Amino acid sequence: MEKVTLPKQNLTPNFIGSWIMNPLSICDELIAYFESNQNKQKRGSTANGENLDAKNSVDIKISPKDLKLSGNEVFEKYFHNLFSCYQDYVADWPFLTTFAGNLEVGGFNLQRYKRGQHFQNVHTERSSLSTLHRIFVWMTYLNDVDQEEGGSTFFSHYDLTIQPRKGLTLIWPAEWTHAHRGNVLRADSKYIITGWMHFPNKSISI
Repeated sequence: MEKVTLPKQNLTPNFIGSWIMNPLSICDELIAYFESNQNKQKRGSTANGENLDAKNSVDIKISPKDLKLSGNEVFEKYFHNLFSCYQDYVADWPFLTTFAGNLEVGGFNLQRYKRGQHFQNVHTERSSLSTLHRIFVWMTYLNDVDQEEGGSTFFSHYDLTIQPRKGLTLIWPAEWTHAHRGNVLRADSKYIITGWMHFPNKSISI
């Protein structure tokens, strides 16, 4: 076997789309929803149950069927904005229209990290047979966190660190190529809303 180095290309995209949510008041409403629904909060919620060693956070998990419930109107506004971000993402990568023109959003999370907490493990969002349907990850930071206060998201394969900024919304592939972790928070709090876009199932269309 002989390893071969291919010619370098001029384009080196990381396929991470980024936008600012508008209006920013949506972020304030989502934080207020989180804080006013303490009965729905769970610690370190993962697909395998509570795991604070991997994910030290407090979460509210929301199902698509709950979006029309009274008091959940803010999510309709949020997803209207997220859909605009996704349309712009597809415009940048039109090949997606050949297979990902009708993706859906399933359950998603509102999350809060406090001082000393973070998502410790480098992980990918598509890592088993149960997550093969995921195509993209989406996330919006709901508040500002200064650089010296930590709390950034680190994409290890790209040596890319993204600092939380109120309204900053990201969409990226759910594949192993975009392994990432959350760096430890040294500030008071960090809030995000996050979930996945996947092939059609019994969920809501985006």
